[in-house]
Amino acid sequence: MAEKTLRDRIIDTALHLFEKYGYHGVTVDRIVTESNTSKGGFYHNFKSKDELLYHIHDVFITYVLNKAQEAYENYTTSTERLYAIIQSFVKVFHLYKPHITVFYQESTYLKPEYSEKINRKRDEFKEVIFRVIREGIEAGEFRSELSVEITGMSIIGMVNWTYKWYNPDGPMTIERIANYFADFILHSILTEEAKRRPQISNFFIKPFSGSFSK
Repeated sequence: MAEKTLRDRIIDTALHLFEKYGYHGVTVDRIVTESNTSKGGFYHNFKSKDELLYHIHDVFITYVLNKAQEAYENYTTSTERLYAIIQSFVKVFHLYKPHITVFYQESTYLKPEYSEKINRKRDEFKEVIFRVIREGIEAGEFRSELSVEITGMSIIGMVNWTYKWYNPDGPMTIERIANYFADFILHSILTEEAKRRPQISNFFIKPFSGSFSK
């Protein structure tokens, strides 16, 4: 495994400290000491503690936005696109769990110049989902009686809540959890005709026996 860079050490240390003591309970001096660096090393990578907090927020929001855009470009049907978006969206809570915890705890401390950037990316992500749902309705894949906005925000809100209960050491893997979300959401919004298409069955979970850990 490659040795962590100084920047990575600073980020990992800040994540741990922010999560434990809160943003205002941690000084740059403490981050410097516990990451075994110097103030010069810190300020070479981040111009301020505010920029460091912004980076922590930005990294996972950028990830889900990029994955959503890739899903839109790489697949042709709305069902495929939404399935891929849900998969990457759920898995971000495993990949970036500390980042997301700090985000929900400390996002109010972001300076306007940084929060505006974060909000723009969140809006872009939301618009990709809205577009997929809208086009799915137009193509006859998704139920026409559904509101694009309410459906999209319901998906975002439901998956976002994962951060409150997901346990990396729990009985279910993040992959199985992602499959459950995808199955539940697609069963809710697909038309009955679309559900009967042979290729759609690949997006639904298969019955299994035994414990959740299998």
